Amino acid sequence: MNSRFKKTVWRTLATATVGIAAGASLVACSSGPGGSADSGTAEDLEKALQTESSITVWAWAPAVEDIAKAFEEKYPKITVNVENVGTGNDQYTKLQNAIKAGSGAPDVAQIEYYALPQFALGKSLADLSKFGFDDLEDKFTASTWNSVNLNDKLYALPQDSGPMAMFYRKDVFDKYGIAVPETWDQYIAAAKTIHDADPNAYITNDTGDAGFTTSMIWQAGGKPYTVDGENVGINLQDEGSKKWADKWNQLVEGGYVAQTSSWSDEWFRGLSDGSIATLIIGSWMPGNLEGQAPDGSGQWRVAPMPQYEAGGTATAENGGGGDAVLEQSKNKLVAAAFLKYMNAEEGTQISIDKGGFPSTNADLESDEFLGYESEYFGGQKINEVFADSAKNVVKGWQYLPFQVYANSIYNDTVGQAYANKSDLNEGLTDWQKASASYGSEQGFTVSEK
Repeated sequence: MNSRFKKTVWRTLATATVGIAAGASLVACSSGPGGSADSGTAEDLEKALQTESSITVWAWAPAVEDIAKAFEEKYPKITVNVENVGTGNDQYTKLQNAIKAGSGAPDVAQIEYYALPQFALGKSLADLSKFGFDDLEDKFTASTWNSVNLNDKLYALPQDSGPMAMFYRKDVFDKYGIAVPETWDQYIAAAKTIHDADPNAYITNDTGDAGFTTSMIWQAGGKPYTVDGENVGINLQDEGSKKWADKWNQLVEGGYVAQTSSWSDEWFRGLSDGSIATLIIGSWMPGNLEGQAPDGSGQWRVAPMPQYEAGGTATAENGGGGDAVLEQSKNKLVAAAFLKYMNAEEGTQISIDKGGFPSTNADLESDEFLGYESEYFGGQKINEVFADSAKNVVKGWQYLPFQVYANSIYNDTVGQAYANKSDLNEGLTDWQKASASYGSEQGFTVSEK
């Protein structure tokens, strides 16, 4: 996947401005079902595909257009209109406006996992279990399936995922005699070795990013968000949150992470020349390095995320999303059939060929996928590391039903701790208070634990 796409999808959204109403207002303004059947068997879906009709899909993933073409070839009576109305938050704003208006929404929309709860709570998405799609559970990784199942309803099918790993420069580690860190304590020690030897070199960069922070808390076993309908709990000082912050404080307060913004030209230069020696990031990253840090070819490798305890295997997701059918759709049977084709049938390979990282177990376990040797990564079979990560994502994570807004105020709270090289725990506490205040204003019952 090209870097411009990845930059927009996985990182810009962490600090995006908010264009979506949440909570009570979203519930009040959701539209009712359209004129088509709101449920159906596999036979009903197949029958609908034999009748001339069309659907509209809002998506930014580059593979979707190719998937639509393949679908149209298989089902020539169906026309699939793919529209890129903006990535991430830009699309969400337009989608929410259409939901409020009661018209203008697409039949299918791509929605990231962290944003899905807002639309699900507003009852603007169809429950896909009514089409028998709950039987598809075994096809997907546990973490992505959990992300699309909210309040005992299936609101989307997973499209891709971002199990995390550590990308590292072998040449830099070899230069300083650093063994690949297996624990966060070893990682911190490596950070000090690198920076003490060369003040212009760092183990990684971090200026503060909401998506990275929640992913790291997730890996640490934190469960800062609990959601039961409109009852929300926020505790960004739970055991996992503090575990991550206390470790990462040693890097931030000590000045051992580069104050370089991700996705900037400076960042890619650092990745190219080795002055940034690692990335803790989702498994979708290889294409970005290949395209934007070509001078690093042959020097980068992939290893499992460092652990809090030696011998651990815990990982987390960083990025990814699924596709949903809108309640407003007047062609739900065909929309659901396209969703299944895209994410559980032939479309998955098309997505992989375009650089998407799969959420389907069969693809993650295939010999072709696991046996791929990356020239950029020195011939390493990098997908073996990524596939193991996908199996070890910590269970039980939840996002807020107003996570888009919460992420948008991250820089005003936790971001200040980064800027001042001060205690991240204080920033997390400020983030919690501001998020809780907003949730209460939107009609949620919010408790801070």
